Amino acid sequence: MTTSSFVPVSAIPRWPGFLVPILEVLSDGNIWKKKDLEEAVLDKAGVTQEQRLEQLGSGDSRALNRVGWALSFLTRAEVITKPARAQFQIVADGRQLLAENPSGISEARLKKVPAFLQYVPTRGKGIAGIPRAEQTIDEDEDPLEQIEAGISKFENDVAAELIRRLHEQHPDFFEQAVVDLLKAMGYGGAESRVTRLGRSGDGGVDGVIDQDALGLSRVYIQAKRYAPGNMVHRPDLQGFVGALASKGATQGVFVTTSGFSTGAREYVEQIPSRVVLIDGIRLADLMIHYQVGVQVKRTFAVVEVDADYFE
Repeated sequence: MTTSSFVPVSAIPRWPGFLVPILEVLSDGNIWKKKDLEEAVLDKAGVTQEQRLEQLGSGDSRALNRVGWALSFLTRAEVITKPARAQFQIVADGRQLLAENPSGISEARLKKVPAFLQYVPTRGKGIAGIPRAEQTIDEDEDPLEQIEAGISKFENDVAAELIRRLHEQHPDFFEQAVVDLLKAMGYGGAESRVTRLGRSGDGGVDGVIDQDALGLSRVYIQAKRYAPGNMVHRPDLQGFVGALASKGATQGVFVTTSGFSTGAREYVEQIPSRVVLIDGIRLADLMIHYQVGVQVKRTFAVVEVDADYFE
C-alpha cells in the first residue's frame, strides 16, 4: 500500500482575501516596513500559527506568498504606495476603496480601478493600455489546458508589472533596458555590438546596432518611455526617420511603453526606410520570452504514461 500524496486544500484566504486586511492595517497612515506589515496583516486576517507554517512546493510560505500578491496588486492599482524599498503606505484612493468595500474586495473589483486599467497591457494584438478580456480557467477543460490558461494569466500579470516598472524608471534606465533586450535577442552578433548612446546620441537616436564587425551596416534605436494613454504619433516617427536619413541609415527600431497611433503605423508602411515598431504589448512579451527584467521562479514538468513502455 502506497502513501497518498494528496495535499488538503489550504484554509488560508486566497490573495484577494488579504486586500481589505492590508488596507485596514495601513489605514493608520503610517509607513509600514514589509515584514511588520505582513505580520500585522496575518493577525488581522486571523491566520493561525499552524497555517503560517504551510509551505509551497518551492519552500516559500504560502501565507506570505498570498499577502505578497495582494500587496503587488494594490500597488499596481496605486491605492497604496512604496515610499522606499520594502515600505508601504496607503493613499487617498486606498481609503476610498476600503470605505466602499469594507467586507471584501474581489480581484474583479480591484481591476476596475482606473490606475490598474492603465497598466494592464493587452498581450497580442491591440493597443497598450486597453486591457483585454480577463483570461479565465474553465474547469471543464482538460488539466493541460488549465495549466496553459493559468500560465497565460500569470504572464499577463507579469507583463503589466513590467510596463509599470519601466514607466516608473528614469528614461536612461528604459533606454538601457531596450539595449539589453536587443542583445538578448541576438542582435549585434556574438560580440553584442548594441550600444546605448545616451545624452551623447544627438539627432534623435538613443542607441545603435552594428550588424557587422566594421559597423558598415547599422540599425538605430529610438526608445520612448510614454505613459499608456500617450500614444506615439506620426510626427514622432517622422522625426526618427529624419534622424536616420541624416546618418545615412535605412533601418531603425522604435520602442515605446505605450502604443502607436493608426497614423504612425500607416506612415512607416509608406516610407522606403525599414522601421520596426515595438509597442508596450510586444515589448513585455519579448522581455518575458528572452528573460530580460524577469526571472524564472519555478518550472513544472507535465508527465503522462508512456504507452510504449507497457507494450
